[in-house]
Amino acid sequence: MTDKEKIRVSKFMSLVLRHDPQKIGISLDGNGWADTNLLLKGMHKNGHKVTLDDLKEVVDTNDKKRFKFNDDFSKIRANQGHSVAVDVEMNEAVPPDVLYHGTATRFLSAIKDEGLISKSRLHVHLSSEKETAIKVGNRHGKPVVLTINATKMQTDGFIFYLSENGVWLVDAVPPEYIWQF
Repeated sequence: MTDKEKIRVSKFMSLVLRHDPQKIGISLDGNGWADTNLLLKGMHKNGHKVTLDDLKEVVDTNDKKRFKFNDDFSKIRANQGHSVAVDVEMNEAVPPDVLYHGTATRFLSAIKDEGLISKSRLHVHLSSEKETAIKVGNRHGKPVVLTINATKMQTDGFIFYLSENGVWLVDAVPPEYIWQF
């Protein structure tokens, strides 16, 4: 597969495995797993002629490590970022002192008023590196990186999760925990 093909397949898999499995007539179990063979059949019907080896290559080479197979490759799921209700079996984790959130400057006014909210997703996504937050912000417009006082949030009872691909997740970040706008 070319890099362009891998990106196209990865984006389609993200849509299906995170947001809209019904688009190709499959379902996710309670932990977000989809049957790999049914995923392949549904992708074929939607113009994505990929093989199991192609899927393995997309999973192995995805720079954001968005997907995971089970041990025998019979099931696949997205690691995080779902808008459909699933439990991807994440454990609570103690975050570093600060975390970062990349966004666009046009959203700052709303964030100052409301904080960071998950909107259509199950969690707010945070990173432990500024560079990652900058990349995320760039996808939405002129980037800005927000610094989050994660230690104070956890002390105040907020629960953090660390996904398998290194994304920090929390239900919301009220404005008082955002240090830098």
